[in-house]
Formats: sequence, structure tokens, C-alpha cells
Amino acid sequence: MSDLILSTGLSFGAPQVETDQDVIIVGGGPAGLTAALYAARASADPLVLIGEAVGGQAATSAEIENFPGFPEGVGGAALAQEMQSHAERFGARFLFETATEVDFRTLPFKIVTRRNQYTAKAVIVSTGSSPRKLGVPGEKKYTGHGVSYCATCDGYFFKDKRVVVVGGGNSAIDESLFLTRLVSSITIVHRRDQLRADAVLQERAFANSKIDFVWDTVVEEIMGEQEANAVRVRNVKTGEVSVIEADGVFVYIGHIPNTQLFEGQLELDEAGYIITDRRQHTSVPGVYAAGDVQDPIFRQIVTAAGTGSAAAIEAIRFLDEQTYKEKSND
Repeated sequence: MSDLILSTGLSFGAPQVETDQDVIIVGGGPAGLTAALYAARASADPLVLIGEAVGGQAATSAEIENFPGFPEGVGGAALAQEMQSHAERFGARFLFETATEVDFRTLPFKIVTRRNQYTAKAVIVSTGSSPRKLGVPGEKKYTGHGVSYCATCDGYFFKDKRVVVVGGGNSAIDESLFLTRLVSSITIVHRRDQLRADAVLQERAFANSKIDFVWDTVVEEIMGEQEANAVRVRNVKTGEVSVIEADGVFVYIGHIPNTQLFEGQLELDEAGYIITDRRQHTSVPGVYAAGDVQDPIFRQIVTAAGTGSAAAIEAIRFLDEQTYKEKSND
């Protein structure tokens, strides 16, 4: 689910203004939570607008086994709560508010929610991205129960089992190759008669005996009982319908960055991701971005956390520079 919900035009009364925030963090996933910790430890009194729930996409994972320090694994929601508590210990503040409007044209920056209007000297955007869904019956029901959007996150749960991978781009093939380390067999279902992935990935996939392909085919339903156990598919050329049995379904038909709010405010790439440099700077000085909202490649909790810490460090440096300039002008 997107961490951002655009304004519906409903009136909730005039927003109350809270001014002079040092740092506002928009988004409460691993990047935002880590940024909050680092900013709080620098005594920047960060305010986090987390949206509807803490943890972002990570909180939807039943169990996370690849985050350092948790050798027995940890639930996504539990990890998010621990990260929030850690940041709160040093003074970070969290509000269940969703940004509906921003103005990054001048300092202080302005952020509006349905309840309040805020100003900030620095902003960290960590609104994440959302996996593009198939939109078929059974998908929502079995998400977390046989349906996944991250092989790196969930592949181990399907060790020695049969899985279906939906998609034909780089992500689908790259994650399929990763899954071959774990699963017994992979059926890649692709709506075209050839892959869109890079040639080197295609070569590796075609050479792997664990991978089979079903061409010109779309998934129309994910089936199961307590867990997903099959997909109903249709050949787009012949119309033939069939069922593929599987213990898991991995969907890779793209991600959608949650950046609608920042169109016209920050520079975005052609896919809608926020463009940052190696130090998490966006096109607007004083505004930083971290996590999946600027990372279409890795999409891991640990990498999101790393960019969150970097964004906070850079935001603190920006605040220090502004303070020095103000004193110099006195």
C-alpha cells in the first residue's frame, strides 16, 4: 500500500500551522525510521509523518530473515515497532498523518496534511514504492500466504518447492535466478513470446535446468486453500485456459514509486523515482530522499536503512550550514 494518499478534496477544516520544525521526514518505512533515529541523535527533534501505518512495505512481511542482528528472523511489523521505539528514545516524534501537499520552492519548506500545515528547515522524503499488482482474484487473499513480491525476502520459505514467477523483465529473471538456489523448480509465466530482460540474464535463465517458460500467457486467478497452491492462466493467442500447480507465486511486473505528491517539486526520472546523488541530495537543496522512493534496483530493508541514515546526516549538515550563514549575516 502506498504510504501517500493524495487529497480527495474533502474539507477537514483549516489546517493548524506548526512552524519551525528542523527536520520533517515524510514516510515511516525503514528509511524514514532510520533517518528519524539519526536526526534525533543529532538533537534535530525530527517529526515523522508516517501516513497510515509504521513500517511501509516491510511491515507486511510475516517474517524477515535477512536483516542483520536477527538470526532467528523477525516479523516485519515487530521490526518496524522496534525501529520506531529506538528513534523515540532519542526524541523523534511520530504522527499518523499523510502528506497531501508540499511546497519546496522556498525555505522554510511547507508540508500540508489533512489536519495540519507544517514548515521545516529540511525534509527527508522516504515514501517508498509499491509493487505493481496483477489485480486478479486471489492475489490479495494470498499475499503473505504463498504470494510474494520479493524473492530475496521470502525465497527461503519455498526451499525445495515449486514456484511460479510472473513477468519477463530484469527483475523477474534476476529474482528467478536467485530462487534457483532454493526452490526445486520455477515456471516463468510471461505475456509475450520473448523476454524483456537483458541478454546476459536471458542466457543464464535459458541455461538453467530448474527454469521453464510459459509464453504468451497471463495469470487470471491465484488459487488455494490456506495457502496459494496453483494459478489459472490463459494463453493470449489461443484463449486456452489451464492450471499450473505451485507452492508459491512471485510477481514481478514492476514497481510504482510513491512520488505523485512531488511531481513538479523534485526532479524525477522517467519511471517516476526521485533522482538523488550519492549523498541522497535531491534537486532541491535541503530536501533529501531515501529508500525505495529513489532506489528501483535493490529494494531491501537494509539498503533503505542505509540511505535513511545518509539522508539524515546530510540534512544535519545542511541545517548547520544554514545556522552558520544566519550568524554570519547578523
